Amino acid sequence: MTEKIEASDVILERVTKLHSKLIDLSLDRTWRLLKALGHPERALPPTFHIAGTNGKGSVSAYLRACLEAGGYGVHSYTSPHLVRFHERIRLAGHPKSAPIDEALLSSLLDECERVNAGEPITFFEITTCMAFLAFSRAKADALVLEVGMGGRYDTTNVIARPAVTIITPVDLDHQQFLGDTITEIAGEKAGILKPGVTAVIGPQTDEGRAAIERHAADVGAPVLIFGQDFSAHEEQGHLIYQDDDGLLDLPMPRLLGRHQIDNAGTAICALRQASMLPLETDAIARGLREVEWPARMQRLTHGPLVARLPAHSELWLDGGHNPQAGRAVAHVMADLAQSSPRPLVMIVGMKETKDAKGFFEPFKGLALHVETVAIPNDNACLPPHVLAEAATAAGLDATPAASIELALDRAAARTGREPPRILICGSLYLAGVVLAENG
Repeated sequence: MTEKIEASDVILERVTKLHSKLIDLSLDRTWRLLKALGHPERALPPTFHIAGTNGKGSVSAYLRACLEAGGYGVHSYTSPHLVRFHERIRLAGHPKSAPIDEALLSSLLDECERVNAGEPITFFEITTCMAFLAFSRAKADALVLEVGMGGRYDTTNVIARPAVTIITPVDLDHQQFLGDTITEIAGEKAGILKPGVTAVIGPQTDEGRAAIERHAADVGAPVLIFGQDFSAHEEQGHLIYQDDDGLLDLPMPRLLGRHQIDNAGTAICALRQASMLPLETDAIARGLREVEWPARMQRLTHGPLVARLPAHSELWLDGGHNPQAGRAVAHVMADLAQSSPRPLVMIVGMKETKDAKGFFEPFKGLALHVETVAIPNDNACLPPHVLAEAATAAGLDATPAASIELALDRAAARTGREPPRILICGSLYLAGVVLAENG
């Protein structure tokens, strides 16, 4: 590990100790630090501000890929990271953006820490302010900005007038902070809506959509709703997008799964609303073909973990961690089983705050077996035996495993001579560990 990487790690470790809470929903500390930094949030390019439970990262990736295919320079801010923190902050470049340089990251973190002067602040607050500082000092045509968790009190919600706001599908998640019902959580997510700024609303439950529409009416934000004002579907191997401005015949997105058609459609609608960033259809098509987003139904084809498996095995990775994500991933596995049958074994690790039984339920009758693991170096994950009990309660056969490697070995052995299809899932943190271990 280089000295530059060590420097940023040391600062990141230090700033985690500035506030007693990992998450503390308030904007007061953020506004204080932004003011001390000279309000970098006022010097950002046209911003796509994205909230939601599932699909935020995929929509962010589609926006960035399409804009870059159109020749625009794009900053982006996403969370969490998979392997290294600097993945969260991408600075515009040509032809594509890249994660912030470690030396620049260390310098900006050090500057923010000095300006903060030891005042209480959460890790996400100070690193978001640091990202805004980086974005304000580097030229770009657009910023793709993903909330950390909620919306109304999310640290990113300091942009006075974004170009477009987007809310992807809302599901039960982070109930201890956002509320116990879809209605309450959707209301929190809708806190990013701004007067006069068009809001693009991805597929929602009836109660989620109603909550978002009520908030939009209260603040005076025009809304475009999936399935009502715009649509996207597959037709003969093409993605067909349609809204009031016409129909687009596009290639299917590179990211796998039926839900990715919805995510791509949501991103396309947002792009067509950003009149200051006009795009040709060819750029959108190229963005859909070239988009990259690791740990979202990603097939791993080489590396040490893949090498442990018998020839012709499949190893898939996904970071989804709630019931809605479970349903989406199960659909993908079912489609794969229909086109190329083989036994499915799951390796799952999850955070203790997640609805594990709800995540497992869509895989009943689909997965041959589940190996449950702890997320390495994570004290807030479900113990493997507890996770196995949740899988069993959902109607699956499950066994706790002491490590990812042991789980892989047992998964491969379980299917005998038939090469397995193995799915590692349940947590983006687990996905990050897998990517790091697999090189």
